[in-house]
Amino acid sequence: MTEVIMPKMGDGMEEGTLLEWLKKDGETVKSGEVIGTIQTDKATLELESPGSGALTGFLLQAGETVPVGRPIAVILKAGESLPAGWGSGSAAATTTAVAETPVEAAPVAAAVAAAMPAAVETTGRIKASPLAKRIAAEAGVSLTSVVGTGPGGRIVEKDVRAAIASGGTKLPSLAPVAPAVVAATAEDQVVKLNRLRQITAQRTTASKQQVPHFYVRVEVDLEKIHAIREAFKEEEGGKISVNDFVIRACALALRDMPVVNSTYQGDHLLQYGAVNIGMAVALEDGLTVPVMKNADQMTLRQISAASRSLAGKARDNKLGPDELIGSTFSISNMGMLDVDDFGAIINAPNAAIVAIGTAKRVAVVTEDDEFEARWKMNMTGSFDHRVVDGAVGARFMNKVREYLESPTRLLS
Repeated sequence: MTEVIMPKMGDGMEEGTLLEWLKKDGETVKSGEVIGTIQTDKATLELESPGSGALTGFLLQAGETVPVGRPIAVILKAGESLPAGWGSGSAAATTTAVAETPVEAAPVAAAVAAAMPAAVETTGRIKASPLAKRIAAEAGVSLTSVVGTGPGGRIVEKDVRAAIASGGTKLPSLAPVAPAVVAATAEDQVVKLNRLRQITAQRTTASKQQVPHFYVRVEVDLEKIHAIREAFKEEEGGKISVNDFVIRACALALRDMPVVNSTYQGDHLLQYGAVNIGMAVALEDGLTVPVMKNADQMTLRQISAASRSLAGKARDNKLGPDELIGSTFSISNMGMLDVDDFGAIINAPNAAIVAIGTAKRVAVVTEDDEFEARWKMNMTGSFDHRVVDGAVGARFMNKVREYLESPTRLLS
């Protein structure tokens, strides 16, 4: 017998929602075959069979949400049958234990804390898994107060949850504000939020409440980029979008100013070694942010191909788990929506995001006091003031602008 569990598809995934079963009860399936679709906080993904046999014992119906690691069905081989109590008392006890494991680990972690040193390398850098860092950041827990029980003293998810459960050192945070209750009238319509919209609401609210945003807007001259794009149209590789240039410029600027490529960790900053650009993609039912890994090491052509691929996968719900995690910086582009400029909410735990407005042909006064039509575009950087000071944010935006207004530097 093989249990089908709600998989953990990404560091930040804590629960998943079943959208539909693609196989009927009792139907024979093969290992690796797609048997259903699930929705995480970032995308809709395919659920693959962990084994071969008859799929049965469904414990989850369409629209229901459960924590990761919880059994939701079973695959039986020939001669096997469902265990007694499957789907009732015993199964419920099993799944509850899975869901509560991090909390129950608190006494164990507390006992280990007395005997083990903190997970800090000789360089002063704390060793912790990406999920542990994210949970700590969201809960406002300083990792310096957490004892790691992983290999080599590495801090893992259960250690952070144990610290939270035992009242570990926390940073000041704002209490969540409940939405005002409004009485519906006969003319009003109640629209139920899908899972992706609920998560988007939670994450953006938390970011806006907990992260002190400040904004820096600059205007960019795109005349040279416009000329280069026209030249690219004649080449075999096809056209390059303005967004591709922006990604390349931001990636290089992050390499030049690594402090912006950091995250706030309570009593220290974690400066990322990789430059991974998250691209905000609007979907019909919400927003997702696929991640372009090591963007600073990619050519403009490679960035163009990767951005088209990621955006296409996002719209077709074909993104893999690894393509949804690990962003160190984000870009949100509304250029196609005819907007002058806007300020984006930071995609925590990133320290910054750049919002791109629409490129337009505008009248510009030349040095000879004459009018000239030029391509211009506004960019607005949103920065976490705990990580980046105002002057640093301004220098970063100017650095990005310098790259965009000297685009030949982006072609190498």
